[in-house]
Parts: sequence; C-alpha cells; structure tokens
Amino acid sequence: MKVSMTNGTLNYLAKLDQEHKDAHLLLMQDQDKTVAYYEGKQDSFFAEGRDFEIVEAVGNVQPSGFVVMNNIPVSDEGRPVFEDRFKKRAGSVENMEGFQAFRILRPTKGNTYVVFTQWRNEQDFEDWKNSKDFEKAHENSGPKHEQKPSFIDGKPYITKYQMIQLEK
Repeated sequence: MKVSMTNGTLNYLAKLDQEHKDAHLLLMQDQDKTVAYYEGKQDSFFAEGRDFEIVEAVGNVQPSGFVVMNNIPVSDEGRPVFEDRFKKRAGSVENMEGFQAFRILRPTKGNTYVVFTQWRNEQDFEDWKNSKDFEKAHENSGPKHEQKPSFIDGKPYITKYQMIQLEK
C-alpha cells in the first residue's frame, strides 16, 4: 500500500477531492495548514505530494479523529534498525482507549519517516502520552532521552491535525 500527502488551501484540496472521488481523500487541518491524505494502491496524483510506503499498519484511518504525525529523519544506514524497532514494538498503543489507526511510513524520497497515529480525539492521545504504556514503549528512545539513537539523522518534529469532512 502507498500513502501520499500534500498541503494546500482547503478550497484547493476540496477540488482535488472532487476530481478524484474514487481515491477517497481524507482531509485534516491544524491552525494554519490543511493536508490531503491518500492511502491505496494507485500512484500519487498530487503535483507536489510526499510519497510513502507503509512499513506497518494497524487499524483503518477514519474520516474523523485526531492525527499525530511524528516526523523522524533517519539515516540511510539506520533505516533497517529503525524499521525493525517498530516491527518488534510492544503493540500497546492499539489497546488504548480512543485508538483508531497506526502507520509507519517510509519515504520514497528523502529521509523523513512518519509515525502516524490517529485517535478519536486529542484527549485520548494525551492519555496515551501520559500512560505507563507510552513510557515503556519509549524507554530506549523517547522524548525524555537526551541521547538520541544513532539512526536519527536530524531533529524529529511532531505535527497534529484534526480530521475534517467536507459537505458533499
């Protein structure tokens, strides 16, 4: 499966959605950014999209919910180690209240992976972030660690979005 994302104004992305009805685009916004998310088998139709391959997937991305994307630059040599860590993860996130979907997205260009989680709402994400399960899942390389794993090739950053649904 492939994932492609692009940014644009809500009006522009709504037009893309209308032009590609069979693609089932999902739209999400933060305060100043709107993102179109496509997941499927066809190649990207975005003029300036960011394309990914799905390394791991749990659940189905929903048209409503709260999305957190942890954008992690990974060195070329570190890719196998990074992916292996996630494949061997404990899996506790999917047992949390309000969990909807999880994706590890490998970039087809560049070095920034995306760890995508979707929640029913922001409070469910905060509950996960403040849980013992989160602490255990991040004990070797979480946000509280000053020493980042050797495969990290830049400063990770997080983006958060609210899913939006257009009136049809």
